[in-house]
Amino acid sequence: MQLQLETVAVFAPLLGAAVAGLFGRKIGDRAANLVTCALMLASAGCAVALFNDILFLHHPRTVELFTWISSGALNVSWALRFDELAAVMVTVVTVVSCCVHFYSIGYMAHDKARARFTSYLSLFTFAMLMLVTADNLVQLFFGWEGVGLMSYLLIGFWNEKESANNAAIKAFVMNRIGDFGLALGLMATFFLFHSLNFDYIFAHAAEMKDATILFLGHGFNALDLICALLFVGAMGKSAQLGLHTWLPDAMEGPTPVSALIHAATMVTAGVFMVARMSPLYEYAVPVRMFITVMGALTAFIAATIAVTQFDIKRVIAYSTMSQLGYMFFALGVSAYSAAIFHLFTHAFFKALLFLGSGSVIHAMGGEQDMRKMGGLWKKIPQTYVLMWVGSLALAGIPLFAGYYSKDMILEADFSKVGDAAHFAYWLGVAAAFLTAFYSWRMIFMTFHGKPRADHHTMEHVHESPFVMLAPLYVLGAGAAFGGWAFHDYFVGEGRHAFWGKSLFVLKGDNTVAMAERIPYWAAHVPVAVGVIGILVAFWLYMKATGLPAKIAAAFRPIYKLLFNKWYFDEIYNAAGVVPAFIIGKVLWKTGDGKIIDGLGPDGVAKAVARSSRETSKLETGYVYHYAFAMLLGVVAFITAYIFLVQS
Repeated sequence: MQLQLETVAVFAPLLGAAVAGLFGRKIGDRAANLVTCALMLASAGCAVALFNDILFLHHPRTVELFTWISSGALNVSWALRFDELAAVMVTVVTVVSCCVHFYSIGYMAHDKARARFTSYLSLFTFAMLMLVTADNLVQLFFGWEGVGLMSYLLIGFWNEKESANNAAIKAFVMNRIGDFGLALGLMATFFLFHSLNFDYIFAHAAEMKDATILFLGHGFNALDLICALLFVGAMGKSAQLGLHTWLPDAMEGPTPVSALIHAATMVTAGVFMVARMSPLYEYAVPVRMFITVMGALTAFIAATIAVTQFDIKRVIAYSTMSQLGYMFFALGVSAYSAAIFHLFTHAFFKALLFLGSGSVIHAMGGEQDMRKMGGLWKKIPQTYVLMWVGSLALAGIPLFAGYYSKDMILEADFSKVGDAAHFAYWLGVAAAFLTAFYSWRMIFMTFHGKPRADHHTMEHVHESPFVMLAPLYVLGAGAAFGGWAFHDYFVGEGRHAFWGKSLFVLKGDNTVAMAERIPYWAAHVPVAVGVIGILVAFWLYMKATGLPAKIAAAFRPIYKLLFNKWYFDEIYNAAGVVPAFIIGKVLWKTGDGKIIDGLGPDGVAKAVARSSRETSKLETGYVYHYAFAMLLGVVAFITAYIFLVQS
């Protein structure tokens, strides 16, 4: 029975993807939707059952399916590792994906390729499930590359749009940069441990804490090097500062794709991977300090960009990047359980916000610019209430899910001794203020004030169908109650029994436990600044509505910096893309065209053609020409003969 639960939880989405992808044209879009949704529902049901069995009844296990690779010292099995961490991730992925699948029935109702779309969604889910249930780094890498491939297909799903194609390519290329670091990390791990199996690596991590590896002509601490390389991969997948520019452009895909990528699958892969490798990261202190600083910068910079955006999906996209920054600076101070708790709560309220924004876009006939909205709350009251729930959770308002997880991260950072941790705490507080501000800026601009859309559009604004609203209520329940319901298990007194041995923390680094002893003011500052952020947004966008434009004009250089996303795209374009195109054109035209082809096949072909033309001139048709040629031949022959005889 257990084996059936595990295999159904993981492989049901793969079966749905195969049916919809291979037979979608024969069975039709409606049947493809029903099959994928039914199998996704079965997967989610099994995941919830496994969640209860593993985390509350304490029955973790690993199911080995078959031997995958056996070559010398490299022995890799294809196995499903269902420990506490995997059970949490599988539940998050399947439940959110199930909601997205059902939501897509209504949202994509008029699309011409619904079967292909649902096939991609299910295959994306399967790749993520393979990643989080991996028992070794090879299987993890397989799932890692799978979600990268599927993100490319889903972001560029509307491939008739050039912007969608460009966004898909951008996501693929940026992730390949990170994946190169991950691949090097895997190689270094095998070089050091002679194994890629998690159990073996974790069991021998302490023995290798002082080992060194010669890399690029220098000796490095082996675990520091491995963890740094693995984190490069995490930076790409989880859109940390520097490899983040693909994330907002991913909004070119359909809204269900945005919800799936940003809430439960691709962007959480890096957070999961670092938490999974906690037995290595605990001994790589300098790398964890770097992760702490990088996460804090990501959280703050993404929040500053979000306050200036007008596309409703881009606001939420930068919010995702900011919240991922919180997760990473929690990982950096060894608060792994707090990071995964925030991943858990974030999945619900972020999927809710994305699907809620999709409901707004659906009601507005495809419009995404908040400057063309306003006055919608009476027209779509259910969406309005659910967006409030998601925003309250995102802003970390007490009793909602984000409050319990985000505040625990900030408290854990404050409890950690060191400049990096305190730097992260204060940037996290600043980001909490900005998060509350841009969340309510979005609410007020979208739902309140006078309607800014034309009369025809406002007349046709309507609430989404039940098939789109029902998933929002499921996610809304998670956003409203998921925090207090699971707080004690994830980061409270019951955390030791809940997590078992799936997360490793050295005794002196237990910041989640130390967070209980921080000053009262430090624990409550995040909530206070969140409330202030909401009040500032209310004043600027409900009362003094002309003030935001005046502030933007008064601080024009800063506003332009933030609105243009700190010019990361422009810098990368000037420093990388343009030179790459120039080099590519030179190599194409000169290297390939003139040298390789010119001296190679094209040159030989031209030489043969030219010699043929010259030779053909000898074919005159006059007998005396041929006789003269024969005479020359005889003279040449006799001359050569005489020369050879005399010599």
